Amino acid sequence: MIEQNQTEYKKVRGLIRGIQLLNALNRLDGGATASELSGITGIHRTTVRRILETLQDEGYVYRSASDDRFKLSIKVRELSEGFRDEQWIAGLAAPLLGDLLQKVVWPTDICTLDIDAMVVRETTHRFSRLSFHRSMVGRRLPMLITAAGRAYIAHCPDSEREKILKILASRNDAQSELAKNPTFIEGIINRTRRQGYAENKNYWQEEPKISAIALPIKHHEQVMGCLNLIYVAKAMATEDAAKKYLPSMQAMVARLEQDICESDLY
Repeated sequence: MIEQNQTEYKKVRGLIRGIQLLNALNRLDGGATASELSGITGIHRTTVRRILETLQDEGYVYRSASDDRFKLSIKVRELSEGFRDEQWIAGLAAPLLGDLLQKVVWPTDICTLDIDAMVVRETTHRFSRLSFHRSMVGRRLPMLITAAGRAYIAHCPDSEREKILKILASRNDAQSELAKNPTFIEGIINRTRRQGYAENKNYWQEEPKISAIALPIKHHEQVMGCLNLIYVAKAMATEDAAKKYLPSMQAMVARLEQDICESDLY
């Protein structure tokens, strides 16, 4: 019989050592060499090097070209941001989405960034009588051809936008060419800011029958996520959708941003 706190499987030593190295680097602001990390953790230097190179390939650490020290990359923030996202989305945003549904009827989503795409984290699709997609949580939305992605791109800090575009440009897909076109990107930013909302006029070929409008959800300078309203493209023009539903969306975002500021989550 397996005792409590035990499992029938052996511990994965490589994973344990990888976590130890990430924890060590987290405590060392200036990074560390493989030899220094070996001394700190007690892991053999060859093993340390192999794990660090794996973490580097996966994007969680990078090696300084000037002094050969390994440092954590911005990607490690995802390991904790997912937990914080769950807190503000489940505790603060979800109830407000329910209230918003009573006003707009069409389904709405809360989406957050996941490296190079927006991911649907909470939605009213399963409750809206106008929804044609009941299962949306976890779906990835392209950054440059969806309303949620464009809202994020237009309002995130410049340094973050540059990193996202660099990742998109490195891909071998339709978004890659768009990400390499500064005129196109500048057009998205200017139009979104001027209009006060981002739009998808059935640009996404995977979902050619839908359109959407979206707003950023901000905490200080950080974009926490986006509020996305989805409707059938033939039902109305984007401008009509914005005129009819944008005030309710803006009111919800303002309330949510206030709740985030007043919470102890950040």
